[in-house]
Amino acid sequence: MKKYNDGAGSLLLVVAVLVFSSCGNAGNNQSKQAQMATGPKSYSVKTIAPEKVTLYTDYPATIQGEQEVEIRPKIDGYVEKIFVDEGATVTKGQVLFQIFSPQYQQELRTAEAGIKTAEADVNTAQMEVNKVRPLVEKDIISKFQLESAEYTLQSKKAALAQAQATLANARANVGYTTITSPVNGVIGTLPNKVGSLVSSTSTNPLTTVTSSGNMYAYFGLNEKQLLELSRRYKGNTLQQKLKQMPVVSLLLSDGSEYTEKGRVETASGFITTETGSSNLRATFPNPVGILKSGNSGNVRVPRAVDSALVIPQSATYDLQGKRFVYVLAKDSTVKNTAITVSATPDGQSFVVESGLQNGDVVVTQGTNELKDGVKIVPQPQH
Repeated sequence: MKKYNDGAGSLLLVVAVLVFSSCGNAGNNQSKQAQMATGPKSYSVKTIAPEKVTLYTDYPATIQGEQEVEIRPKIDGYVEKIFVDEGATVTKGQVLFQIFSPQYQQELRTAEAGIKTAEADVNTAQMEVNKVRPLVEKDIISKFQLESAEYTLQSKKAALAQAQATLANARANVGYTTITSPVNGVIGTLPNKVGSLVSSTSTNPLTTVTSSGNMYAYFGLNEKQLLELSRRYKGNTLQQKLKQMPVVSLLLSDGSEYTEKGRVETASGFITTETGSSNLRATFPNPVGILKSGNSGNVRVPRAVDSALVIPQSATYDLQGKRFVYVLAKDSTVKNTAITVSATPDGQSFVVESGLQNGDVVVTQGTNELKDGVKIVPQPQH
């Protein structure tokens, strides 16, 4: 009975293995049949053709006013009044400061008194000449006395002229006690308060007035970029080439684009050893005073490309620091191809610099699902 039972168990085990194996083979066959039934997947593709596109290059820039005038006193004294506040908009000739300096008022009064004395001396000398001349004409007195009187008159007139110069200088000094703005602009910081002692030799100016009409954006190009710019535009000199450049834009510190366009007007023309770059200056109108001296931003320089190969960024993928696309072959299989690109300003496309040719067909969607050599059903984009 025991031997019979062992044989029956072995038989049952063999039957179970055969059944399981049969079921497994059936499942694999069904999977293969399902894959064959599904077939190649559909993918959107695009045929590459040259098109016109505008690229932009951004350069960090610093903003400065067209005129940046330091306001300094020409005389020694105390700040008596401050008529403006920091950040105020002022016009040319507007009073900014009043300097208290009583010695100049005293010099003015002394000079005015000196004028009266000198005028009286001239009048006295003139009367003497007028009195002596008829007596000489009648030979009552000698000509020597007339000449002496005339020399005295000339001396008094010279003294009067000197007194007038002293008065003009005294008036100028008094005028320096009232300080006005030399340009239209915006007031900077005010380091000196009322009562502060100031002089023409003070380290800090009373303030700085920055003109708000036009603003300068200074940015730098390295040696390679400067050479590229020189070759791109026509002209015998760098200034002539700059005149051929298109208008440029200014990106503000918050990333927004400034409403006014500017032009690159000047370049230093030499490479500084400290930075390895050449400084260029773009001028932007500032009608409502948005731009302030000391602001930072980016000057955006456009570059038109007449025949560029443009692909959507979704058609590319990164692998080990390189960018690839899948190019469609004639047998509808795909091949991964390395390319070099430049981003377009809209952030949606790339301009292909190398790796693709006119007429190549690339997969534009689902590249993360593909592998090299896979066959697909291309769906051309229109």
